[in-house]
Formats: sequence, C-alpha cells, structure tokens
Amino acid sequence: MDKRTEVEPAHRLESNVRSYVRSFPFLAKSASGSTIVAEDGAEYIDFLAGAGALNYGHNCKVIRNALIGYLSDDGIAHSLDFATVAKNRFIDTFDRLILQPRGMNFRFQFCGPTGTNAVEAAIKIARKVTGRRDILGFTHGFHGMTTGSLQLTDNPYYKEGLPDLEQQVYTPLPFCASAEEEEASIAAIAEILRNRSESGVAPAAIIVEPIQGEGGINVAPMSWLKALEDLCRQFGVLLIIDDIQMGCGRTGDFFSFEKAGISPDIVVLSKSIGGFGLPMALVLMKPEHDVWKPGQHNGTFRGNNLAFVAATVALEHFWSDFDFYDEVKAKADHIGERLGQLVARNTALELSYRGKGFVWGLESKSSAEVAGLIQKMSFERGLIIETCGRNDQVLKFLAPLTSTLKEIDQGFDIVSDVCALLNKQFAGADLEQKRAANG
Repeated sequence: MDKRTEVEPAHRLESNVRSYVRSFPFLAKSASGSTIVAEDGAEYIDFLAGAGALNYGHNCKVIRNALIGYLSDDGIAHSLDFATVAKNRFIDTFDRLILQPRGMNFRFQFCGPTGTNAVEAAIKIARKVTGRRDILGFTHGFHGMTTGSLQLTDNPYYKEGLPDLEQQVYTPLPFCASAEEEEASIAAIAEILRNRSESGVAPAAIIVEPIQGEGGINVAPMSWLKALEDLCRQFGVLLIIDDIQMGCGRTGDFFSFEKAGISPDIVVLSKSIGGFGLPMALVLMKPEHDVWKPGQHNGTFRGNNLAFVAATVALEHFWSDFDFYDEVKAKADHIGERLGQLVARNTALELSYRGKGFVWGLESKSSAEVAGLIQKMSFERGLIIETCGRNDQVLKFLAPLTSTLKEIDQGFDIVSDVCALLNKQFAGADLEQKRAANG
C-alpha cells in the first residue's frame, strides 16, 4: 500500500467529528504556495486551499513578512472592537480599493471570525430592519453550522440528531443553475413571495450564494440574480449575498455577483478575507440597515488584528490594479481547457463540468461514486482535492488563485491519469454488460 494512505494521523483524543483527515490521511508539517509537505517528506499539490480560505496560497511571502514585522513591533493582536491602527487601515483600504471603484456604500460589521457568525448577524439585521422573522434560502444552499445558518442549509446530514432542526418545516426556494431554468425559477419564487405577502407572512430576507460551493458548484446566471433582486424590491424583502467562499476573487471578480449589476442589502464575507488563512468575518450592510444598538451582536475575537494586517496587505498587493485580475482570468481559461480535455477523453465516465474563475466542478453521469474515486486515487498520487454536492458526487477544484500554470498542470495531470484508469474500467464493464445482454 502507498505510504500516503497507511494511517489516519489523528490524535486518539480528537472527536469523531473530524472529517478532512479521513479523506487525506497524512501528517502535514509545512506549506508554501500551492504545496503542502508531510512529516515524512511527501509533497502534495493543494487544490483545496483551506476550503477557500487560502486564495493567496500557503504562507504568501509578502503577507507573511508583514505579519512578522507587525509582531516584532509588538503590534496589538487582540483588541475586541477597540479602534486600532490595523483595523482602521483595513477599513480605509477595503473602501478605497474594493468598494469605491464599484460604487458600493456599506457599513462594516466585524463579528465572530467565522462565516456562520456573519450569517447569524445578517439574519438578525434583516429581522430587526423589517420586523419580520422568516429568512428564505435555496435548494442545495450551504450557510454554516450554527442554528440560524444551519436552518438555511439544505442538507439533512448536518441536522441529524437535532430534533428542532430535523422537525423543522422548511421549503427552500428553487435555485437556478442554468439559463433554461431561469424563467421557471423566478416564476416559482414570485408566486411564493406573493402568497406569503398576501397571507401576512412575508419573509424578512432571501439569502443566496451566486455560486453554490458545498451544494455542488451550481452557477447562477447573472440575469437570474438581477431578476431575484427585482423580486426582493417588489415585495420589500432584503437580499443577502453569501460570498463567504466565492468572494475575494474566487470567481475572477472580487465579489461573485459583480457582473449581475445588483445592489445587495447585506453581503457576508469570511474565509479568504483574512488574507493568510487567519480567522476573520465581515458583514457589509447598507447604511440604512445599520440598526444595531451598541453591543447587540458581539464576539470576543472580532478584533483579530493579525487578520486585519494580512487582509490589508493582500488587498494592496493583489487588488490595487488589474494585473491580478488578468492573471486569474488567463489561468481560469486554462483550467477550463483542461476540464474540456478530461470530458472529451473519458467518454465512458460521461463527465461534465461547470464553474468559473478558480472554482469548478466535475461530475460523472455514469456513477455518483466517480468523484470520490478520483479524489482517493488522486490523493494517493499527491493531489489534495475534495468533493461536494449532497452525495459528494462532484469533484471540486478550488486551488489557490496564486497557483502557477505549472502547478495547475501538475494537478490536472494527476486527475487526467486517474480518469484514464477509471474510464478504462468503466468502458470494460460496459462492454461486458453488452456482451451479457447479447448472450
């Protein structure tokens, strides 16, 4: 057996809840860029990127050096919500480089440093602004693991053994993942909102991921997002954009919804907003929705100054001009070409792909198990890549945006070799079935 898969290097005292270590049984020691090095010296290409928290790769040198300098100068690390030089610099830089060029005007709320806490804060804001209770999400949506966000997560696995959530009567709105579905989806949502409004139970808000990551890399058409915003305005419902995994450049633009031409009421960010894999979450709300009283939503670690420093350097280094945009687009086009080649060369697997920027999904019509097989066999050959979708039926490409073309090709070469092996197996099995059917 390959030494990479001999043991699960989990401590005997760690809870059963651990998950990634089960798919990737190795002991990580160091990392740089798109490569993770194990204790035994084995190297792995990282197409997982901290589930989207490492858009700029592992130990990005320019950010790392800034953090080392900040700590060496005894820069304040923990500050609750005190005013600090690091926080003020982040706010000014984000406003100058990201919001103002896009004509956006938002208030900043720093909450507990996780995506789910940002979603919880957004839920509260919507309820306080509208005086209404219900928040509506979408089929295949994923918004976090705390109670409010989990209610909006459309996967029963995460609700097992939780009576209040298992027994919850919740019908998600129909997500639209193609132009062909757009008209029917918008009509269905309009009917739901109309009936709710007439019955006096209009929702406070609708929350949506422009690209559903955990749900299977489902890409909403930009025209559908615009139509959804129009419905929200028509019925007085707030629109919350969950850009926790797909923001910070993952789709090619800083925000995943930019090309839709919409103006969300609330945007939630986390993961790569921290710049270096450091915990940070941010709620952006229109000024008129900032109805909080002091301390009504707080968190001990909302003042993570190391994340403020890293985030500011990331913005200045990668987003101060269009060079990074252009690099991401060129590499994204190359990823699309490699995926197209996989589909064309492995017809027995009946593959299809979807995505944009640096987030792509590969799915087999032949078997829902193909994605898991590719993941396992790729890991044995030195590639870390995960699956997504309700049945883990989609292989999820989520490499750092800073990955070089060489690193991208190395990863795709591994996937290509694995697909070729599986394609041969599936083609042989199909031939045997046909022979048996013909006697």
